[in-house]
Amino acid sequence: MPAKQEKRLRVGVLGAGQIAQAAHFESCTKAANADLYAICDVADDLRERMVITHGATKGYNDYAAMLADPELDAVVIATADAFHVPASIQALEAGKHVLCEKPVGLTVEECIDLKAAVERTGKVLQVGHMKRFDAGLQAAKSFIRDEMGEMIALKAWYCDNTHRYAMTDAVQPLIVTSARAKKPSANPKADLRRYYMLAHGCHLIDTARYLAGDIVSVDARLLERAGIWCWFIDVEFASGALGHLDLTVQVRMDWHEGFQIYGQNGSILGKTYNPWYYKSSEVDIFREADGATHRVLGADGHFYRRQLEGFARTVLDGAAMEGADIDDGLASVRAMVAIARSAESGKPVALADVSGGV
Repeated sequence: MPAKQEKRLRVGVLGAGQIAQAAHFESCTKAANADLYAICDVADDLRERMVITHGATKGYNDYAAMLADPELDAVVIATADAFHVPASIQALEAGKHVLCEKPVGLTVEECIDLKAAVERTGKVLQVGHMKRFDAGLQAAKSFIRDEMGEMIALKAWYCDNTHRYAMTDAVQPLIVTSARAKKPSANPKADLRRYYMLAHGCHLIDTARYLAGDIVSVDARLLERAGIWCWFIDVEFASGALGHLDLTVQVRMDWHEGFQIYGQNGSILGKTYNPWYYKSSEVDIFREADGATHRVLGADGHFYRRQLEGFARTVLDGAAMEGADIDDGLASVRAMVAIARSAESGKPVALADVSGGV
């Protein structure tokens, strides 16, 4: 890991559950320009163990108290999805910058309220679409921007599989739980159609938007059969490029994620791995100009740490945001809602027309 820089962002993590333990605590401790300053969780046993394990400077069982700490610069919202927007707004209004896990919200309306809070406070809010910090995807983005010319079409897929938990249990740290942990009023997994879209669909949508630009409308079909949820989604991009997205959970094969892009001056074929391998996507960029295919190695595949470092650069140095901003987060939620409405109605749905949640 790179050596710690002199100027570092003091970060507090809200929530000491699975995503914090698997990703955010380590990211704070490994980031060159950030430190794990505080951990906040209402479960005293879990919080105290995580403070000791990860070497946080302080622990809080009250979020408002952590936000009142003048030494704290920013917070990572690592709670259940239902708490993302209220926790983000509370931090922004306390004068803290925010890195919020995806999806940024559950409804279009609450995301609009969050956008207003970002604009009102002038603080930085970045959404945790960490795949934007995959070196393979970044290479694809650069080629699209600088060399490819007009995009003709994008096909992208995100297929979670039946064997994923055996793999993630092997590579992630042992997740510590507590009976005292704060949970949302409704079980997020009670409605798997909704849960899979929020957990996985937002990744697929953000990857498509990152590479191909704004989505205007969607035409979605959903098949639920044999314990598999399969969305096939035709996408209209603002650029006029054709789009097709495949979100399938749970495929009877290895994790299957990637994309194909056809452009005026070349094409791109990408294979993306489960993020817990910390392995950059294998992205083959074919340049028509030299008739050759190029691939970036992307040796640093710690997307969560790279995401935090990018966030810290924006806050500390005024650098342009490399990750997803509130507009990206809102657009992702709009797309997920539009896909749900389209699958229900059997008709295309414009993102600008949707309201409510998935």
